Amino acid sequence: MIKIPKIHPVILSGGSGKRLWPISREAYPKQLIPLISKRSLFQKTTNRIKDKLRYFPTTIVCNAEQRFVIAEQLNELNISPNAIILEPISRNTAPATALACILLSEISPDSLILLLPSDHVISDLRAFERAIEKTASAALDGHIVTFGIKPTRIETGYGYIKTGEPLSAHEGCFKVSKFVEKPDFIAAEKYFLKGTYSWNSGMFIFKAHVFLEELERLEPEIVNSCRKAILAAKVDLDFIRVDEAMFKTCPPKSIDKAVMEHTKKAVVSPVQIGWNDIGAWQSLWHISQKDSENNVILGDVDAFDTHHSYIRSEGPLVTTLGVEDLIVVASNDAILVTKKGRSQEVGEIVEKIKMRGRKEATLHPKVYKPWGYYQILQAGENFKVKLIMVKKGTRISLQTHKRRAEHWVVVKGKASIQKGETQFVLNENESTFISANTIHRLSNQEQVPLKVIEVQTGSYLGEDDIVRYEDDFGR
Repeated sequence: MIKIPKIHPVILSGGSGKRLWPISREAYPKQLIPLISKRSLFQKTTNRIKDKLRYFPTTIVCNAEQRFVIAEQLNELNISPNAIILEPISRNTAPATALACILLSEISPDSLILLLPSDHVISDLRAFERAIEKTASAALDGHIVTFGIKPTRIETGYGYIKTGEPLSAHEGCFKVSKFVEKPDFIAAEKYFLKGTYSWNSGMFIFKAHVFLEELERLEPEIVNSCRKAILAAKVDLDFIRVDEAMFKTCPPKSIDKAVMEHTKKAVVSPVQIGWNDIGAWQSLWHISQKDSENNVILGDVDAFDTHHSYIRSEGPLVTTLGVEDLIVVASNDAILVTKKGRSQEVGEIVEKIKMRGRKEATLHPKVYKPWGYYQILQAGENFKVKLIMVKKGTRISLQTHKRRAEHWVVVKGKASIQKGETQFVLNENESTFISANTIHRLSNQEQVPLKVIEVQTGSYLGEDDIVRYEDDFGR
C-alpha cells in the first residue's frame, strides 16, 4: 500500500454571489455567509482540512475585495494559512489553480494538492477522509483525479461525469468517459437511472507539476500569464497580491474546459460524502431541517397554511398564507419570491437587475471592512444614516471628506476620537460633529465591539469622497 504524504490543501474562494441572491451578493458571496450554521461555508471547508498530521497549512486563492473578510474568518478559527493569493480580477478556476500550483511547486514539484471549492456542504467527514485516501494513490501515480458525487435524486442544476473503464491499480477510480453540461430533466433522469454518471463536484487531487504540465500543454497562455503574475507579485500584509497587468492577459477558463475534457490523465472517483454545493435556494431547502409542513422557516417569519417552502428573513417580518413550493427570501434591502423549481434561474434575474444599474444586484447592505463593518440604515437627498461597528483594538483610517460632514453618536462601547489636532473619548449616548475637510479618525481601544450611528450630510455622499492619510491596512 502506498504511503500517502502530507497534502497541500488549496481552497478557491471566488464566485459572483448571484445564485443565492439576495442574501449573497457579488461583494459578499455565499461561501462567506453562515447559511446553515454559525460558521460560514468557507470556515467549514477550512475546518475539514486543519489536521496538521495530514495536511500542510492551507493555501487560499480569493478575490482581492474579499481579503479582509477571509482573513477575519480564518482568525476566528485560529487558523494560519500558508498563503492567501489575491486575484485582482476573476479568471475562473484554471488560472486560480495555476497560481496556487506555481507557488506550491516552489516547495516541491511533487506537492500533492487537494483542490476544494469553498462553498460546498459535506456532512459525512469520515467518508470524505476515506475518499481522499482512496484517490491519493491515483494522484501519486500521475493522474488528475476528480471526485464524482453519486446522485441521490434527479438534478438539473449540476454538471455530470460519465465513468469509463476502471483503473485496475486503484480501486474505486475510473477513467473519465465524458463531461456533460447541466442537463434538462429528461436527460438528468436517464443519467440517474443508468448509475454510470456522477455529479461534478469540482474537487480534485493531483500533483502540482502534473497539473501544470497538462495545463501548459493544453493552454500555454494561462500558465505563462500566471507565472509572470506570480513573479511580479507583491506581499501586502498577510496577502500575496499577483500582478494585475499580467493576470489580465490570462484566458478565463474552468479546469474542466482547460484540462479535464482533453487530458488522458483525467480520472473520476464516485463517492458518497453527504455533498451539496448549495447552488440554488432549492438545494438549501433539500439539506435543511424542516417543520411538520415540510417548510424551512428562518428569521422573522409567520407562515400560515404554507407547505413545502423555504421562507427566510434577515430583515422585515415576512408572512405567507395559502402557498406551497415557494422560495421567499428577504434581506434588509431586497426580497425574492419564486417557485421552488425555478430557483436555478435566480442568477439570470440578478444579471438583469445589474444591467439596470441597481446596487442591490452586487452590494450587500452590510459592507465588511478590515476594521469591522458599516450598514446603511436610511438614505435620502443630502443625508445618509449608517451603523458602524469597529472591532476591538482596531481603527478606521485617518481621513477627510471634501463634500460631507458627519455626526457620530456612540450607542455601544467607548470611542476614541481624533478630530483635527484634538483627541478625546466618547462614551455611550455621547456625540460629536465632524465638519467637511476636518481630519478625523474613529478608534476602538476597548475589548468589546464599538457601535456608532453616523449621520452624513452634504451635497455628495458617495464612498469615494475620502482622502486617506494613514491606514493600518495598507489601503
